[in-house]
Amino acid sequence: MTDERLSHRRPGVEASVRTAAIWATVAEHASRRQAELDRPLTVLDLGGGSGGLAVPLALEGHEVLVVDPSPDALASLRRRAAETDASHLITARQGDADSLKALLDGRAVDLVTCHGTLEHVDDPESTVARLAEVLAPGGLLSLVTTQRLAAVLSRALAGAFDKARTALSSPDGRWGADDPVPHRFDSDEVLALVRAAGLDVVDTHPVRIFTDLAPSAALDSEADRHALLALEEAAAAHPALTSLASALHVVAARP
Repeated sequence: MTDERLSHRRPGVEASVRTAAIWATVAEHASRRQAELDRPLTVLDLGGGSGGLAVPLALEGHEVLVVDPSPDALASLRRRAAETDASHLITARQGDADSLKALLDGRAVDLVTCHGTLEHVDDPESTVARLAEVLAPGGLLSLVTTQRLAAVLSRALAGAFDKARTALSSPDGRWGADDPVPHRFDSDEVLALVRAAGLDVVDTHPVRIFTDLAPSAALDSEADRHALLALEEAAAAHPALTSLASALHVVAARP
């Protein structure tokens, strides 16, 4: 990971090897868009839950609306925001993709984030379309979704070969009724959803190619964690490994 991307990190985001690369990508694109507009961004975080992304964005000076169907998650967000000096920049509202226009009262936003949410909606195509509709021209969508082949690999390595085969062939990428994830995606499927919504793909990054497979004992020290991050950064440059990542991060723009 370059020094420039490391400089964008915020406390609580960079500390986790699971979120560091995602935050670096979001921060890099947000900073670039802020420079283009010469002002802080207006951000919509769909499914933002307890504020893991909203709070760091607000600390960068952006105005963030978090929309989530869970009142408990929103309560956690409010408590988390209250512990910072950026709480006045964060608004929490209960809702879903179908309520975005009403919640925004017709306003367009500069950045939409939807991380780990598309897997849980009934109609992914409609959800991505609703997100695209609230973007201002030139606005960005940051979309993170779980991937099928990572689940196949993890089940196979755990010796659950029948579940691995089911995840490989099932339409929704699930390994069975006990799978906690309602839907996993193939990378081509995600890119098709984004383009069908009228957006142009500007950036794609595999997320956690090795992190979710690494034993916790191998991450005891800060040096271990930095070594893993460096490996993830290097591996992300190899297209052949993209589909094996636990998640795919897509950044797309509204023309």
